Amino acid sequence: MTYFRPEIEAMAGYVPGEQPQTDRFIKLNTNENPYPASPAVARAIEETLHSGLNKYPDPMGWEFRRKAAEVLDVEPDWILAGNGSDDILTIVTRAMVGQGQLLRLPYPSYILYETLAQIQGARSEEVHFRPDWSLPPHFGESAGDLRLVFLPNPNSPSGTVVPPEQVLELAQRLPCPLLVDEAYGDFAETNCLELVEKCEKVLVCRSLSKSYALAGLRFGFVVAQPQMIRQLAKVKDSYNCDALSIAAATAAIGDRDWLAENRGRILATRKRLSAGMRELGFDSVDSQANFTWNTHSEQPVEPIHERLRQDRILVRYMDYAGWGDGLRITVGTDEQIDACLERLREIV
Repeated sequence: MTYFRPEIEAMAGYVPGEQPQTDRFIKLNTNENPYPASPAVARAIEETLHSGLNKYPDPMGWEFRRKAAEVLDVEPDWILAGNGSDDILTIVTRAMVGQGQLLRLPYPSYILYETLAQIQGARSEEVHFRPDWSLPPHFGESAGDLRLVFLPNPNSPSGTVVPPEQVLELAQRLPCPLLVDEAYGDFAETNCLELVEKCEKVLVCRSLSKSYALAGLRFGFVVAQPQMIRQLAKVKDSYNCDALSIAAATAAIGDRDWLAENRGRILATRKRLSAGMRELGFDSVDSQANFTWNTHSEQPVEPIHERLRQDRILVRYMDYAGWGDGLRITVGTDEQIDACLERLREIV
């Protein structure tokens, strides 16, 4: 006898990247920030601890919403906070996609999107990127029961970006909301935040895990027009963000100088990583994220991944059916990237 819905029994479930509970690895596999968060984060956490954790947190996270609104130049009621951007993706999917209805996503992209559709008992449609990582015209076409479209921008694993003017054109053609997942948006040259005001159907999701070095805390948010936020708020858990994460996220997003300095370091190291991989014969896609996507035309990359792991250097091997495989390498510190490139020179 089974006690679970058929959709749950049938699905494989999302598998996160390897998370060894030791510091003996050079960890370049899950796109974490290699540097400590803003010092303001620790101070905010200490102040919150001093005040006590015996009371429930603000269910809507207004402290964060006000600070984020100031930074992003929107009104606070255009923002909804979540327990990581994955929580936001879950809320949006639960609110908009019903059983048997359709969710569209580009391929290859974030594997979780398909999992969210499966949990809902919904259908998912994968639209393949072109070889140059641009989207084909039919990505923006209508379809029966199409309720939601996800667009990771920058995309993972490629790190590529669909320009905002093309995103707006897609949104205007689609019959349903378009969620632009900007988990890596702070590392890109452009973003889609301005589109939210121009088109009700555009929602922009952000994470503090990558650019703010808070992956261990879990905090994300979505920017959308207020009437959209009000409906999404009905679906979220009652207290989906705890007091510590709200205080820390508020302090982090308010430290603009830290973000600018950290971003500059990441982008400089990303340039070195891409150049180093190309010198070794890899095809390294121009990235606007904190990682690079690397393929090799002359030798398989999975054994390279295994050799690196034997030397305690973790990168992400990803194999997409109907597309191909590659190595996604997170931009670490200069020292970490030097060690990775040095070992790759010995392997290839």
